[in-house]
Amino acid sequence: MTPNRPVRILGLDPGLRRTGWGVVSIEGARLTHVAHGVIKPDETADFAIRLLTLFEGICEVIAAHAPDEAAVEETFVNTNAASTLKLGHARACCLIAPARAGLPVAEYAATVVKKAVVGTGAADKTQVGFMIRRLLPTAGDTTADAADALAVAIAHAHARRARVLRGAA
Repeated sequence: MTPNRPVRILGLDPGLRRTGWGVVSIEGARLTHVAHGVIKPDETADFAIRLLTLFEGICEVIAAHAPDEAAVEETFVNTNAASTLKLGHARACCLIAPARAGLPVAEYAATVVKKAVVGTGAADKTQVGFMIRRLLPTAGDTTADAADALAVAIAHAHARRARVLRGAA
């Protein structure tokens, strides 16, 4: 990577039924939408096949869009332990696929992601989607999962820029 080349960031919002993904490009302070989508494994498939579908889908996104870095939303722990464990498996796919491709992978809490995009960590999905449409107008309308993934990528872009600025000081 050269300093003058835009950096592509893959954001991932893990889910066993729907994993959102979004790719943005950052060059200086300019943030640009590249692509987004949702990976939806067959809900009737065996658990291992659903995880394989997620992993392979993420690998395909990486191959198609050539990101330089990846960012994953941390798991939200809920009261159902079984659901939390299954979400953890999906999250593992989101961590392993970019790592396997040699990408650095960062992790962000949902509150950090929401604060980076909306300005408050208590924002709801509607507010996140609204801000994604404002920040990345070429993305058009997105599903909640894809909007969340783009928000993760934006949060990483902001955190990355802050690290660069701190390093320059």
